[in-house]
Amino acid sequence: MLNNPVHVIGGGLAGSEAAWQLVNSNIPVIIHEMRPIKNTQAHQTDRFAELVCSNSFRSDEAKKSAIGLLHEEMRRASSLILKSADLNRVPAGGALAVDRDHFSQRVQNSLENHPLVTIIREELTSLPPKSWGLTIVATGPLTSEPLAQSIQKTAEVNSLSFFDAIAPIVNRESINMKKAWFQSRYDKGEGSDYINCPLSVEQYEKFIEELLEADIVDFKTWEQDTPYFEGCLPIEVMAFRGPQTLRYGPMKPVGLTNPHNPNVKPYAVVQLRQDNKLATLFNLVGFQTKLKHKEQIRIFRSIPGLENATFERLGGLHRNTFINSPRLLDETLRLKNCMQIRFAGQITGCEGYVESAAIGLLAGRFAASEMKGQKIVLPPKSTAMGSLLFHITSGAFEQTFQPMNINFGLFPPLPQKVTKKERKPAQTKRALADINEWVNTTSKLT
Repeated sequence: MLNNPVHVIGGGLAGSEAAWQLVNSNIPVIIHEMRPIKNTQAHQTDRFAELVCSNSFRSDEAKKSAIGLLHEEMRRASSLILKSADLNRVPAGGALAVDRDHFSQRVQNSLENHPLVTIIREELTSLPPKSWGLTIVATGPLTSEPLAQSIQKTAEVNSLSFFDAIAPIVNRESINMKKAWFQSRYDKGEGSDYINCPLSVEQYEKFIEELLEADIVDFKTWEQDTPYFEGCLPIEVMAFRGPQTLRYGPMKPVGLTNPHNPNVKPYAVVQLRQDNKLATLFNLVGFQTKLKHKEQIRIFRSIPGLENATFERLGGLHRNTFINSPRLLDETLRLKNCMQIRFAGQITGCEGYVESAAIGLLAGRFAASEMKGQKIVLPPKSTAMGSLLFHITSGAFEQTFQPMNINFGLFPPLPQKVTKKERKPAQTKRALADINEWVNTTSKLT
């Protein structure tokens, strides 16, 4: 079987990571990517691992956050996505943010230049026949409609879906630094990793008023009952939940001092994060939106410092499709009624760039073990990867299954009692020890 390729459908974060893990185990791979033969409503390039919604992989602090712990676990498992992110990171305080163009190009180059990788640009309109052998479906939230219908038919269940929104990107030179300033909240990272635009009480209240009255993109009939993902709500939806919602969310003013007026605390703050290595582009943090484009320009230019802002990209909305993994997949991500097929990435119901790549990493390793006739070793549930895998395959209730980011609530309890302050460090210490053992064990098998 080692001469037979594993087919990976989709060249996103999960598909790229799955392919990388396979070729690292000397298993040949054929990657099927439909772009540019058929584009999506959100992608702008045909590169692998293109980042659509944001350029941030969130917190990189392994001892304080579950997502930071997941970063570190993946680094130890030779992740292509984390290595590419580390090589192309841009300032973002305690977060891991990247130059999205250089990042995706690095991922693509790594795969294109590998002798065991074959890339076919084509749209697959149905799940492959058994003659293909082992296949990993990593088509992500923007799975094409014909393939989604084929998945539904094969799995004998309807797909679930929700909406993700995209934040705008501003040209740095158009930001008025006589009103804005560089600073990270509580001076984390380099201390000056974000551009901050302050709002007074009156400016904030006017901003909320404009959001609530603005024109939004109309939903199509089939979109009417599709919910949003709570972790990526459009700002206008948050504003409808109450006038103070944004002040306690993406516009919170804490940990910041305006050097232009140090004696007056801002009532609210809009932050912009560097989006590329040249520092020419900055994205509005948490400002994903479905406002019409003309409304975005009008309202966002009312923010102090952005009066003359020019936008490289405006916000938008796209549908995210995922399957009911606890019902459909076994513990190694195989489709229960079609065991040659594994699923990976956001389509499994994990939410977030890194989580998607992590499930791709596991799908690739599991497929490599199966190709070699070896016993598949699952990562311990005490690890970030293991807890996420367990949640989407069996830990969540299938009746209420919804996309989930990694969080410490997915981890099993510690065997010993610790204080609340000691809990996260103890969980991360246990996780890293257990992931080291898992990586060493599985590496010996390859």
